[in-house]
This record gives sequence, structure tokens and C-alpha cells, in this order.
Amino acid sequence: MNPKYPVYVPTKGRFATRMTARALERIGVPFVEVVEKQEVSQYKNAGAQKLLVLPHQNKGLVVTRNWIWDHALASGAEYFWTIDDNIYNFYRLNHNTKISVADGTIFAVMESFTERYENLLIAGMNYEFFVTRREPRPPFTLNTRVYSNMLIKTDGRNPTGHPYRNEGFYNDDTDLCLRILKDGFCTVLFNAFLIKKSVTMRVAGGMTPHYQGDGRWKMAEELRKKHPDVTKVVKKWGRWQHQVDYRGFKKNKLKRKPGVKIKKGVDNFGMYLRYKAGAGLLGDSNTINKHRAKQRKRRMR
Repeated sequence: MNPKYPVYVPTKGRFATRMTARALERIGVPFVEVVEKQEVSQYKNAGAQKLLVLPHQNKGLVVTRNWIWDHALASGAEYFWTIDDNIYNFYRLNHNTKISVADGTIFAVMESFTERYENLLIAGMNYEFFVTRREPRPPFTLNTRVYSNMLIKTDGRNPTGHPYRNEGFYNDDTDLCLRILKDGFCTVLFNAFLIKKSVTMRVAGGMTPHYQGDGRWKMAEELRKKHPDVTKVVKKWGRWQHQVDYRGFKKNKLKRKPGVKIKKGVDNFGMYLRYKAGAGLLGDSNTINKHRAKQRKRRMR
């Protein structure tokens, strides 16, 4: 199973790695790489099969993301995915174990969930390094930031009827989430499904040049100036970072679309877990979970 909505990967200067493209190819998810015209030949030579060529050059990621948004709207897509170009794996979280996925079903699951709610405008996956094995997580976190991978409602509009678009230069994804939340809408960050992303500034290309020098501080300060009521600038992991307080958005509640009925029970969308130990075990999640429960009991004896 694959996503039914278009998947865009905006990318610049990363034709040698094509991390996200290769990760999506590995699990058979259809997508398009969005590139600037001066890099078309490099991406083609690196194996890119489907390209969208931007009409602009060197205007930054925000301009590109808005062009993608307009492209999705013109195509008639109700939602669209935009995924950064430095993602190199996708996981399903089960009993706090991160399991690499083998196809695109997780995208279809998130789309199905998002389609249920009329006021859910952005959804996406959490970073795997934010989810530790010793800290249980709910399947999703409501009303927080969504980074690097976004399922966006294409025709989302603010209460005055103005269509949402990305703004600023740095952290436009965080800013977009905050504006949506302040307008009373919702976001969902999935913990049941995760992405593995390269550390910022570790890979050449993309926005890396803009984060060098005092770029990290400029990034955080830009968001603080725009949202001083919930944002402050702090040093984390030895570098400048914004810190946002999302507690005030707990009041935003998901509103189910009229006529939507949710069946009782668990729907795994045909997914199953492959457990490798000795001869190996292949089965659905219930089978695997029973097997793990027996193993835990044995260890406790």
C-alpha cells in the first residue's frame, strides 16, 4: 500500500547522496524530486527518475515550499506530502522498538487518520532520536511542531479565509504550525511512525550554508521575534536553538468530519512484523507481541 496523495522532495546540492529519494525508492513509495534548473543534469546522472523543475533559483526553501504548495493545489490534491532531502529511514514503533518499514503503508495510515478530521491541517512523523526505548509514547502527540515531513491540507485557510503558506526564511515549518495552532486548528505528530534524519549541518547542500556562523542564532531569533509569547532562544546540545511552549494549545480539539465513523478494534492496514531470531518468526503484530510477552516472562523467572 502506498500514499494516495503526492509526495514532494525539495532538494538542492544533494544529488550525490539523494538520501530521502533512496529511502523512498527502497520502500517503493512514488515521489517527485523538486530541483532548480541548474542541477537537473546532476540529479538525472545520479539516478533521479522523476523531477519537477523550479522556475526560480537560489531563493531559499520557503519559496520552494510555497511553489510546491501551489503545484499541489493546482493538481487538485486535497492533501500533499513535503519531505526534506536528508531523511534516510522510516520506522514503525511497536512496544518501543523501532522497526524499519518495507513499504509505504505507514503513509496511507497517516493519511487515513488525517482525513477523519476537518480541523487537522498538518500531520507528520516524529524524529526517531526523540523517541527512546525507555520512555513510553502515545501513538501521536496532538498540537505540537511537525518537522521535515508534513502532510498538509492543501486548501487550509485561516479564520479570515486567507490561505496558509510558509513564511520567513528559517524554521518556516515551526512558524506554520504555530500560526495554525494559534488560529484554533490542530496538528498531529505521530510517534507510531518515525523518520531517521541526518543531523543538521552534517550534510552539504540544502540549508546547511545558512546555518553556519551565526546562522543558528538568527534562526532561533527569527522565530522568537514572530512568536515571543511562546518562544525563547536557548542553547541546546552546544548550539543555539528555539524553545517553544506548546502547552497553551491543549485546548485545541480534533473535530471529526460529519459522517465519519471509526470502527472498533485495531486495523493494521495489512502490516505485519517480521521477527528474526534463530529460525525467525513471521506473523501479524498480535502474534509477535505474544511471542515477546513469553520471552519477557522467561527472562523474569
